[in-house]
Amino acid sequence: MEIPLTVTYRYITGNGAKGGSVLPGPVPAAKLLTLAPNAWAVTRSHRGQTSFSNNKPRLFLCRLADTMSGVATEPEPELEKIRFKSIREGSFIPVPEEDRLGHCRSVKEFEKLNRIGEGTYGIVYRARDTKSNEIVALKKVRMDKEKDGIPISSLREITLLLKLRHPNIVELKEVVVGNHLESIFLVMGYCEQDLASLLENMQTPFSEAQVKCICFQLLTGLQYLHENFIVHRDLKVSNLLMTDKGCVKIADFGLARAYSIPSKQMTPKVVTLWYRAPELLLGSTTQTTAIDMWAVGCILAELLAHKPLLPGNSEIQQIDLIIQLLGTPNENIWPGFSKLPLAGQYTVRKQPYNNLKHKFPWLSEAGLRLLNFLFMYDPKKRATAEDSLASSYFKEKPLPCEPQLMPTFPHHRNKRVSGTRHENQSKRSKP
Repeated sequence: MEIPLTVTYRYITGNGAKGGSVLPGPVPAAKLLTLAPNAWAVTRSHRGQTSFSNNKPRLFLCRLADTMSGVATEPEPELEKIRFKSIREGSFIPVPEEDRLGHCRSVKEFEKLNRIGEGTYGIVYRARDTKSNEIVALKKVRMDKEKDGIPISSLREITLLLKLRHPNIVELKEVVVGNHLESIFLVMGYCEQDLASLLENMQTPFSEAQVKCICFQLLTGLQYLHENFIVHRDLKVSNLLMTDKGCVKIADFGLARAYSIPSKQMTPKVVTLWYRAPELLLGSTTQTTAIDMWAVGCILAELLAHKPLLPGNSEIQQIDLIIQLLGTPNENIWPGFSKLPLAGQYTVRKQPYNNLKHKFPWLSEAGLRLLNFLFMYDPKKRATAEDSLASSYFKEKPLPCEPQLMPTFPHHRNKRVSGTRHENQSKRSKP
């Protein structure tokens, strides 16, 4: 039996958006998030399975309305038969049951308590779920006015976070909607702190046991991501959140990508400058989990020193700071270095010494060994998350403290919590 519904839709690629109407019939093969009344259905088409696809992921925003009364109706069992009709092929495409992921609620069911941050890709509020009384983070997706659509970064973040479930990864609980097609919110697990704000506001630096606790959790979450073939591509202290119970969570997956072996080419203009690996600075388009591990080294050093390790103002200065710290790279320690796209454009000064030990004279041999392993010039030789978790640094005294024993702090959150391309406005002193 055909259900008398008109489906109004907008499909978005990150490069633009279009609207229209589709005849009644089962919905296309997709990651379906909602068929709730008065709500937008959010779906992602599979390649080549709908007439809307051009081999890129698309986000469908659909509202179901009764064609006779114009009023949205409660979903009934027959809604399982709703179909999108391919305008090009004239055929109906059903949605497999396993691809249906639940209902999409209205943002009106959440009470906004206060604004806790703003980034390139959206505003973040602390909010209360009026049904469960749970405190959550409500992230409003910032629309791209020029391209009339949802940023591709938000589409990637939604797609990835729906698949990820780990104690050290921020949780995307659901997607909720407002009154307009362009009004979309991500409901995330709430974390009281981000590490950038803590480092800027805390009076006493983290102890080494606390630094180990934070980094061990970061590495545990990162190991999970890398085992699932996901590279974050924007690790930095402002993208690490912490709850009042000391649980560290990796956040902001707007630049994250699934990767394959062999690696596909990707833009090198990722990762905030201070945390960017040398291969990216030199134009490599081959990106692996090694770029995340370089960022981990920068974060570990920043937590130990209570200030950024490599706070460059430009890519040239960033390369110079790396060379000052680690010495000049060459073909012996980094095979293929001279063939990187931008290697010939820089005049690399000769600096034969590794100065990590001078930067951290009080750090144990195991700690220095881990930092050096994370800062290997050659990405193929750089420490993995698994390697780092097995480091003797985490097994020697002082041992990592338990997360629940981490100190509590007054609630501070950065005004700009995600998507920032540079950390140059940091209040912390530079080395």
